[in-house]
Formats: sequence, C-alpha cells, structure tokens
Amino acid sequence: MRYSYLLATLLFCLACSPKGEKALELHSEADLPGLVVATSAGNYYDQKFSQWEGVTLLRANTDADCVQALTQGMADVFVTDEVVLSEQAQKRLNISLAFHGEECFDVAFAVRKGNEALLEEMNRFISASKADGTLDAVIDHWLKGTPAPEYPAEALKPGAEPLRCITSTNLEPVCYLGEGGQWMGMDADVLRRIALWSGRPFEMKFQEFPSALVALATGQCDVVAACLYITEERKKSVDFTLPYYQCHPGYFVRNTEGKSALTLSERLKMNLLTEQRWKLLSDGLLETLKITLLSILLGTVLGMGVCACRRSRRSWVRSAVRVYEYLVNGMPTLVLLLIMFYVVFASTGLNASLVAVITFALCFASASGGIFDTSISSVPVGQTEAGLSLGFTPFKTFMGIVFPQALRKGLPLYTSECVSLLKSTSIVGYIAIQDITRASDLIRSRTFDALVPLLIVTVLYFVLAWLLRVLLNLFLNKK
Repeated sequence: MRYSYLLATLLFCLACSPKGEKALELHSEADLPGLVVATSAGNYYDQKFSQWEGVTLLRANTDADCVQALTQGMADVFVTDEVVLSEQAQKRLNISLAFHGEECFDVAFAVRKGNEALLEEMNRFISASKADGTLDAVIDHWLKGTPAPEYPAEALKPGAEPLRCITSTNLEPVCYLGEGGQWMGMDADVLRRIALWSGRPFEMKFQEFPSALVALATGQCDVVAACLYITEERKKSVDFTLPYYQCHPGYFVRNTEGKSALTLSERLKMNLLTEQRWKLLSDGLLETLKITLLSILLGTVLGMGVCACRRSRRSWVRSAVRVYEYLVNGMPTLVLLLIMFYVVFASTGLNASLVAVITFALCFASASGGIFDTSISSVPVGQTEAGLSLGFTPFKTFMGIVFPQALRKGLPLYTSECVSLLKSTSIVGYIAIQDITRASDLIRSRTFDALVPLLIVTVLYFVLAWLLRVLLNLFLNKK
C-alpha cells in the first residue's frame, strides 16, 4: 500500500543526508559507465540506458523522485529533458547541468490513435501559431522570460466537450501546478490556447507517465503532455501532433559546494504557504474523506447482502458469494481499482471518484459481510429460540435480541476494516484522483522536499484513523 510506502520514504529521508563527495566532472555520455543514472520509468532514457553495459539504471516514478535520489547520493547522474529544471531550481537544489546530450528530439503532444478529428484540429493550431510567431513567443516566455503573447478571446462553443489533458510533469517551466491550483508552464500554456482556439473548456490532471498512456488508450483523456519525444516506438501506440519544440537531453549532477540547509519554518513556508500549496492538501483531505465515508456506507449495505447470501439456505447462492469473495480477496486492491477504471467503466465516462467508491465498497463488502456473519453466528441459538418462544416475530427477535449482541462482538473488527479502507484510499492517485497522498506528491514535485509533505500526510492519516476509531467506539458504547 502507498501508505506504507509513504512511511518508509519518510523514515529514509530522515536517515539519509547528501554525501559530501566531490562533484563528478562529466563531459559526454562516454563518462557514464560505472555510474548510477537516475531517470523516470518508461521514458526514452529508461529504454536507452537499460541496454548500456556498465551503467546502473535507477528507475523512479517521477522526475521529482530522481532529483531526490540525486541529492541524497543514491544516484550519480540524473538524465531528463534539458528544460525540466529551471536555473532557479538547480541553484536551490545545489545541482547543475553537466552537459547536453548530442541527440535532438522533436517534442509533441500524444493523442489517442483513431482520434483523427482532434489530431487535425491540434495540428491546424500548431501550424497557424508557428506561422504568426505565437508559438515561438509562448515558448520563449517560459524558457527565456520574454513577455507572453495575449490569449485569444474566450468563445466556448455550446455543448463543446472539454479538452481533457494529462501531464506527467510537475516541474517548472515545462508544466507545473501554480498558485490557485492552476496548471502553468510551456505545455499547459500551449494546450490551453488550443482549447480556447477550438472553443472548448480546458482540463488538466497529473498522472505518472505509464498510467497516463493507459488513460489515453482507454479514452480517459484526450491528450498526454510530458515534453514527449517523437520516436518510432511510441508511434506504434499513440499518434503525435506536429512538433512544437526541439529538445536535447540534459545530464544533471550534484555540485561540490554544500548548500545551506533551510530552517523548519522556511521549509513549512515553502511547502504550505508558497503558491497556496496548503489548498492542495485541504482539497485532497476532503477527497479522501468523501471516498472513505461513501465507500464505508455503500460497502456496509453491500456487506449486509453478502452476509445474507452466506446464510442463505440455497447452496447456489452461498457458492456465488464465495466466488465473489475469492475474487475480491485474492486480488490486490490497486489491480482491482485499475481494472474497474480502465476496463470495466472505461467507456462509461463515470467519474473517477465514483469508480473508486464502487471499488473500495466491493472490497469492504467482502470483509464486512464476513464480520457480520461471524458476529451473528457467535450469538447462541438459544437466544433466538427464547425470543420466538416469548411470541416475538423472527424480525423482532433478531433486531431486539440477536443484533445488539452481534454488534458488540463485531464492531471492533468492523472498526479495523474501516481504518484499513481509509489507508487503502492512498492508491487513488493512480487513476488521477487528487487525494492527500497525491497532493503531497504534487507539492514534493515542486519543492523537492520529501520530508515535510510526507510528514504532514502521515500526521493527517494518523489523525483521521484515530478519529474514525473514536467515533465508532462511541457508537459501540452507546449500544
């Protein structure tokens, strides 16, 4: 579970510190053998250096994780696109660009294969904006700090579908989440202009690159932007727009001079107050609470049905519910969530949060149904017989005699399952839901400070789990 990953990462960051060794002097790729090279999983550099002899490849989920590996001394070199890290970020992180790669790649947006209408529409915009100089002006604005050209007048077409974009980069100046939760940067700027030009609303979410490609293939988004190089291998899976920029690889190393450590107050300010990043955590907290509570409510109702099926007199009903429990319990929750989102509900357009609620409710129903069944079975049969002999109906006997006793015996286990479900929701970021775990990832991608965001999220999960236990125990005591 990602909750365990958060805690492990937090402890690692507390234990590790950058190594005080001399900076590497690299001049070309010929100097890389014998070194540990960090890069994001699934990108071009992953494919390239996995085949190099003498190079130890360290794959990470995001560029922010690669930067963390470099600054902590776990990697010697970080390779990515040359524009991914701004000079300001390099200075703050005490790293520098060692050299540019000799390769030069065309950068474009990825569109789902078969979506010819959108591809043609985006290509028309890129061609027109290149001709009038708008595209070059936008890129120069983000890379060189020149004035930005004006946006076209907003004229949404009635009933127009939004341009649904996913970015796999949260780094300035390519694409990053700025103040007020607005996506900014070169990629976001170009895509927003394409949406305005075509009269469509603009939407953008963050997702790791491998998951983003799955989302594109299954129709969960229209465009993937991640400073993507056009390669023959990628052309087999997606269609590319016309290139809007050319980029070289960049090889980054640690500097020799140690950087001055930020104080705790400075780190808190950077992670919470700058660009109002605390709003990411507050919005993520509300999303986590919403998914958790709705999943518990729906899962409890479904669990009652599971319990009834387990106690049914019909053997085929009992067999059917056993098959359901075997499937749900034998499959990792993350795998089930991905199947539900990218396969079962892929073509329905169902909201990702609702898919998460259904998935967690199905898992919770299996566990709670077993708890209900075991709790009811633990009440002696004589209690039911006594109630019936006194003239109570079977329903009144169950609700007045059996249920209160079963509730007291089963609620502790039920409480533990509720807390487990809360922690399980930390995986919803894989389907582009911004919960508190994903919010911490976004903040970490901007600040490259792992400790403070992870510490805050750990505390939030602990408080939520404690409150959930307290509320359910109060309910138990009242019963």
